[in-house]
Amino acid sequence: MTIRCMTLKELGTVLDWAAAEGWNPGLDDAKPFHAADPGGFFLWEEGGVPVAAISVVNHDPSMAFLGLYICRPDYRSQGIGLKLWTEALRHAGDRTVGLDGVAAQQGNYARSGFKLAGATLRMEGRLTGAALPEARPEQTPQLLALDAAANGYARPAFLAEWLTPTATRRTVMLEDGTGFATARLCRRGCKIGPVVANDTTAALRLIRGAVAAVGAGEAIVDVPNANPALIGALQAEGFVETFRTARMYRGPAPQARPTLQATGTLELG
Repeated sequence: MTIRCMTLKELGTVLDWAAAEGWNPGLDDAKPFHAADPGGFFLWEEGGVPVAAISVVNHDPSMAFLGLYICRPDYRSQGIGLKLWTEALRHAGDRTVGLDGVAAQQGNYARSGFKLAGATLRMEGRLTGAALPEARPEQTPQLLALDAAANGYARPAFLAEWLTPTATRRTVMLEDGTGFATARLCRRGCKIGPVVANDTTAALRLIRGAVAAVGAGEAIVDVPNANPALIGALQAEGFVETFRTARMYRGPAPQARPTLQATGTLELG
């Protein structure tokens, strides 16, 4: 048995595992995920073969986020997950650690000191796009500031790569610079997040702009249950809730603002 940090290439393999489980990751997630904290992605190997994974990404001195907790089906129920979980959490040190986990596992997470703070609802539907300006590289510091204010903590390493446009990922901004949204093509449809805006009307504009930027039809948005206004607006557009996760924290929860309209990713927060 070996627990070690995974390489960028191995992270791509783990995301393929996630796709096989129906998690529908983005087509180009590996690079920005790994850039967020290269030392925060862990593999469990048996005889040199990777069989389980987890990430605990340190975003800033106060905050980390746990995700990509997955084990190959043929190695489950052997105690591997708990040992990997315990070892990976050491990486966070004294930071608060957040996670979006399946509701059925809340009890297990609570035994590790995590407390329920809310829920994240996955809303899926089809939306007609409407073009918005794409973010330019020189605007990245402005977007980092908007994101940090919305979330209550900074994640510069992750966003510096997340906001870099690729063939499958684009970021759009409101014309007055008060909000932005990133869309990424996935195995199915596109996921949009984060969405940072002052109100629901602006958030819906950004979601439409993000859809247009990547040329997608089906859109997927992960919305905190503390934002019923956007949930209602999406439902009015025909979106439906397909599942929800439990948002939990070990340590003091960050003070998110109402401008956090939708979550960036369930894996990194």
